[in-house]
Amino acid sequence: MDLKHLLGDESGYLLEHRATGIAREGLHLPGADFVERVVTHTDRSPAVLRNLQHVFDTGRLAGTGYLSILPVDQGVEHSAAASFAPNPAYFDPASLCELALEGGCNAIASTLGVLGSVSRRYAHRMPFIVKLNHNELLTYPNRYDQTMFASVRQAFDLGAVAVGATVYFGARESMRQLQEVRAAFQRAHELGLFTVLWAYLRNESFATGEVDYQLSADLTGQANHLAATVEADIVKQKQPVCNGGFPALRFGKTDDRVYSELAAAHPIELTRWQVANCFMGRVGLINSGGASGGQPDLAQAVRTAVINKRAGGMGLIVGRKSFQRPMAEGVTLLNAVQDVYLDPDVTVA
Repeated sequence: MDLKHLLGDESGYLLEHRATGIAREGLHLPGADFVERVVTHTDRSPAVLRNLQHVFDTGRLAGTGYLSILPVDQGVEHSAAASFAPNPAYFDPASLCELALEGGCNAIASTLGVLGSVSRRYAHRMPFIVKLNHNELLTYPNRYDQTMFASVRQAFDLGAVAVGATVYFGARESMRQLQEVRAAFQRAHELGLFTVLWAYLRNESFATGEVDYQLSADLTGQANHLAATVEADIVKQKQPVCNGGFPALRFGKTDDRVYSELAAAHPIELTRWQVANCFMGRVGLINSGGASGGQPDLAQAVRTAVINKRAGGMGLIVGRKSFQRPMAEGVTLLNAVQDVYLDPDVTVA
């Protein structure tokens, strides 16, 4: 992979940047010994440690401490037609598991129905993360809500190693969602499963004019901090594209140093602020690969991976970019992202 070619004019900007805000020396960085070095100091049980280590030991990134996860809950979140019409073979859950296997992923994250339908065939071959709640789009008008579609016990019984859930921070229903997820995560840890929180922002008032502060470093960083507080073991977050949500929206509490010193206007610095809010990396940050956009997808996914790795993140979760195309192309894209984390020349800034 020609990384500099894929990054184009941003190659030097992204690969040569040296952090000026949060120093890398203060972070708990991913590595082969992450579970032993970081997670064993927590209140997690031996079963949780085993399942988390199993995921770190799977796929092309095995032994690195980085994660490449295939997420496929879009059949509910975006409708099955919107998700799978570009490639109808992926209506079949077995095809999705084969993509995760062929693509060298650490795990596949999907719905109870998807993973339950093929669990006896794949649960021992590819770690399963069961997404517990979803926002279905048949309710009209649509709400920013998440409903529990599965129980932790069901995830445990089908052989999952982890459960995932979403909280729409900023939405009217967010506190109820947070309470449900907190209880589910407690039960998951009791059963030996680790936990992944999709810590997304959802509030139309957060978008003002040309700036969408749902993607600001300060607001997403606080969402990450709340996710870590309810004992998410891994936080999934969209990569920030701006900062200054709190002062622009004139609510909440913040500190001027976030904008003047700690999170400069560089994508690596903004993403590092997200890592810092994950207890300085004690809770792993994985960024989403973004929506599928056709031809530029590979370059965009690689760019996101470079920023995540250099910021101190733990990996990427790439879904539609990989399964809305023929399997061979999807595997190529997944492998390109993984190659960033395998490349010793792409260092933490």
